[in-house]
Amino acid sequence: MSNERRGILTGGTWCVDYNRSLSHWPAEDGLAELFEEERHGGGSSCNLALDIRQLDPSIPIETIGLVGNDGDGRYLREAAAKAGIDISQIAVTDAAATHFCNAYVSRTSHRRTHIFHAGTAALLTPDHFDFSATRMRYLHLGLPGVHRILDAPWKDEPNGWVAVLKQARASGLMTNLELASVEKGLMAALVAPCLPHLDFLIVNDLEIGAIAGVDTLRGDATDRDACEQAARAVLEKGAMKLVAVHCPSFALVVTRDGERTVLPSVAIPETEIMGANGAGDAFAAGMLYGIHESWSTNDSLSLAHACAAVSLRSVSTTGAIMSWRECLDLAQRWGFRPFL
Repeated sequence: MSNERRGILTGGTWCVDYNRSLSHWPAEDGLAELFEEERHGGGSSCNLALDIRQLDPSIPIETIGLVGNDGDGRYLREAAAKAGIDISQIAVTDAAATHFCNAYVSRTSHRRTHIFHAGTAALLTPDHFDFSATRMRYLHLGLPGVHRILDAPWKDEPNGWVAVLKQARASGLMTNLELASVEKGLMAALVAPCLPHLDFLIVNDLEIGAIAGVDTLRGDATDRDACEQAARAVLEKGAMKLVAVHCPSFALVVTRDGERTVLPSVAIPETEIMGANGAGDAFAAGMLYGIHESWSTNDSLSLAHACAAVSLRSVSTTGAIMSWRECLDLAQRWGFRPFL
C-alpha cells in the first residue's frame, strides 16, 4: 500500500518562535545587546513541513497539531495555508494559549537557547491524530518531552507517542521521530518504547548518545566512532531501516542491511552564519526528502548537509531554505569540511 502513497504528514509541535539575535548569551545578572527580533512558525511539525515545501513544492504536505484560538494560532494556520500545507487537522482550542518559544541566538557562538511556554502543546493527545483518510507516505512526528499528555502513559501504551506511531503504521504510514533538547534521562525513557514502531530515526550526536547510553563527546568535539557505536546500538533496539546522526562537522548513516555512509558537513563561510536555529529540522527535511524520492543514502545525506548549511543563513528556522537544487548548488560552491 505504501508504494501508492506520496507526500509527508507532520504531526506534533506547532509553535510560534520569537527569534532574537543577541551579541552573546549572558551569565545570570549579565547584559547582552539585542540586534534583531522576528516572529516565525516553529516546532518540528511546522519546520519540516515548510522546509519540504520550499525544497520541492510538488510534494504533498499534510499536518496535525493543536493551536489556541488567539493571534499566534491564527498566524500559524495562515502561514501554513499560504505555503500550501493541508491544515484540516490543525485543531483550535480555547483552553490554552498557542505554544510559543523565545529563541535566542548568540552572534558570538551561533548557539541557540530556547525558553518556551507549552500552552496548547500540553493538551495534544493521541485522539487528535486521525490517519484514516491520509494518502501521505511518511509521518514525521515530534517532540517528546514537550507535550505533557503524549509524554505520559496512554491507555495500555507506555506513552502517547507509542500510541500515535502504532496507529500511523497500522494505517500504512512509515514513521520518523524528531527529538527536542530535553534532559538525557527523560529523552531516553520516552524514546526507548518508540523504537520498535519507527522506520527511520534522524537525530543529532547528543540525542543518539542519550538514547544509547553512550558518551558521544570527547571534550568539546564529537566522537565519530562513538556516534556510530550508538547508532548501531539504537538500530538493533528498534525496527528502523536506517539511523542518521548529524553534528556540525559530519553526519553518518547506518542501515538495517549493513550500509554505512559518513560525509563531512558543508564548509559554509563564517560570514554567512546567522544562527543554528532550525538546522536540525533542515537536515531531517533534506534526508527525508531524499528517502521519499528514492535517492541513494549518499545523495540523501548530501542534501541533508546542504539544507542544514543553507538554513544557517537566517535566525529563523525556515527562512533561508531554497529548492533542493539550489541548496546542493550552494553547498558545492562552499565546499566541504575536511575529515579529521
